[in-house]
Amino acid sequence: MITDQRMATGGGPPSLGLLIDKANLLVQTFATPSLVQLVLRVALAVPFWRSGILKWGGFLRLNDTAVTLFSDEFMLHLPGGPYHFPAPTVMAFLSGSGEIMFPILLVLGLGTRFAGLGLLFMTLIVELTVPDGWPIHLTWAAMALALMAYGPGHISLDHLICRARSHAR
Repeated sequence: MITDQRMATGGGPPSLGLLIDKANLLVQTFATPSLVQLVLRVALAVPFWRSGILKWGGFLRLNDTAVTLFSDEFMLHLPGGPYHFPAPTVMAFLSGSGEIMFPILLVLGLGTRFAGLGLLFMTLIVELTVPDGWPIHLTWAAMALALMAYGPGHISLDHLICRARSHAR
């Protein structure tokens, strides 16, 4: 490491290399992979949760606005379209359910890769519905893919369950 080389050559003010080494160590201390994975899980969960909570008027009861959005407002922008959503009540229910359940799973770190896949699929549908929103949708897709690839990290129920299963063997 640069630090060891500088110390061996003598004293004097810290060199740029030494300062860079210390800065890197400081960043690595705070930005641990598990903390980053936790932040990714929460950051991806929040926008979907906020959207989902607006679709419900009670336990398993959609509000009228949610059904109206899928009936009249939302359109799928596919070649030759745009097209209305098929079965708007079913689509509103599935969307509202996914926007509530997947974020809960993500925050808990339970079934994280599955929840990430679900939100990646939902992001694709949102992109087909609101094509001008691609910058934020790309961010959501990147977060979902990162969680699917690297998992939830140590700060998760998935990790605790895997540890308990390995100790039980």
